[in-house]
Amino acid sequence: MTTAQAKKDFKITYTSSAAPDMNLFHQYFDEGLQWARAQMGKTYPLFIGGKEVASALKPKAVHSPINSDWVLGHFAMAEVSHVSQALDAAQKAKKSWERLGWVERVKLMRKASSLIRERKWELGAAMSLEVGKSRMESMGEVEESADLIDYYSKIMEENNGYLKPMGPSYKETTSSVLRPYGVFACISPFNFPMALATGMSSAALIAGNVVVFKPSPETPWTGYLLNEIYQQAGLPAGVFNFITGDDAVIGDPLWKDERVDGLAFTGSKEVGMRMIKEFSGKFWKPALAELGGKNAAIVCASSDLDAAAEGIMRSAFGLQGQKCSACSRVYVEKSVAEKFTRKLIEKTKKIVMGDPTQMDVFLGPVINARAVKRYEEAVRAAQNGGEILVGGSVVKGGIFAKGHFVSPTIARLPLDHELFLRELFLPFTAIAEVANLEEAVKEANKVEYGLTAGIFSAKKEEIEYFFDHVEAGVCYANRKGGATTGAWPGVQSFGGWKGSGTTGKGGCGPYYVAQFMHEQSRTVAELGTVPN
Repeated sequence: MTTAQAKKDFKITYTSSAAPDMNLFHQYFDEGLQWARAQMGKTYPLFIGGKEVASALKPKAVHSPINSDWVLGHFAMAEVSHVSQALDAAQKAKKSWERLGWVERVKLMRKASSLIRERKWELGAAMSLEVGKSRMESMGEVEESADLIDYYSKIMEENNGYLKPMGPSYKETTSSVLRPYGVFACISPFNFPMALATGMSSAALIAGNVVVFKPSPETPWTGYLLNEIYQQAGLPAGVFNFITGDDAVIGDPLWKDERVDGLAFTGSKEVGMRMIKEFSGKFWKPALAELGGKNAAIVCASSDLDAAAEGIMRSAFGLQGQKCSACSRVYVEKSVAEKFTRKLIEKTKKIVMGDPTQMDVFLGPVINARAVKRYEEAVRAAQNGGEILVGGSVVKGGIFAKGHFVSPTIARLPLDHELFLRELFLPFTAIAEVANLEEAVKEANKVEYGLTAGIFSAKKEEIEYFFDHVEAGVCYANRKGGATTGAWPGVQSFGGWKGSGTTGKGGCGPYYVAQFMHEQSRTVAELGTVPN
């Protein structure tokens, strides 16, 4: 096997605690990091209609959250006219992309997944610099991105492009076919700039839609690299258009434009609900949105407390808690609460903080200064009526001096504390004691969100009760690798109930691609006949 093939085949997922060969893992990542550092400071254009497009506005310098002195790149700032230009290009390309057929679309998309794997170490290193992800988290995300494309392609194949013959009728032949809506606006967040962008865009493209993609203003570099992958794979001009800029300037003009036929969005509940309410005008249009979470883990008296502490620590503090699936609430049966809490604190104190591009660092920075301020506010709120058990401080000085670093925090709070209800998106989790499983599930269901949930129990009946009564779309039992986190394409679907999602059918699962299409029934009668 060649070195290039070995690097391509080396696979990490979110629940991997180590690679098969950690020496090789770090060697390959270091090579990717060398490449990524060499790219820093370059200027990046918009990409519309198959061409690079400049903007008259001053490019935005994007800095790493690890060290504000590191300028990752200068990115073009789109104006409203660029939004219109991108939508015109998409409209022009949409019919030819649909007529190409699903078989050819899948071939092109599989080229894209292969290219992601070929460049995975470069992509992971760039993402680590841009988001502040650890090596393991970054490489897991790149691998997921490739797997998303392959899984959605597989789903399309298994359903024969969603063309199905219907029941017989007198001298008539009828079929049902799912067809694309047309132009999708895809708007992704900062925390999973590759996987979420790839997931929503690849599903839209495989289904036959064309895309105008706007990444988070915090993470345009990873978005640009995804655009490069798609163009190298051979997507025709106008099928995938890439625009960057301020949300206040181009956000609303993009998704509110009548030329947009569908919307895929991941972000906050407040922003997402406004978009959903205002998106459809003269008639309904699909708005596929994942809108955050306030995810609970339940620790029963029967559970393996070491596994529970490990799974909750990894889930609460992976990517600095900046996951919509992060474990931000823990309900522990009273008889084991003290012992479990002690184990969780011990594991949390052992977390290695620092530059996440470096070997053995688990916890990097939060994304920006606003997140640091939000952290300080959460700590003050916890101290009002509760107790900080570990953490609670902004980390400064030395290697942390020019980054956005905060300590992983565990707070013991009363059950009625408001932090059990509010999504923080921070390395912050709250613990409370409960009398039994029924009370724990009742408390877990109090929030307006319903994304993920986890339980640790040795009793089958307790696990079944949890699955049957908890109000969440993604549920895990006894998951040491991540109590409430770590969904994977074709393995666990990822979609929320209640305020966490709009459709109840998640990404990574068998029903996702179909949501980017609508049904057309086609009946053909034999010439010269009159049906009964």
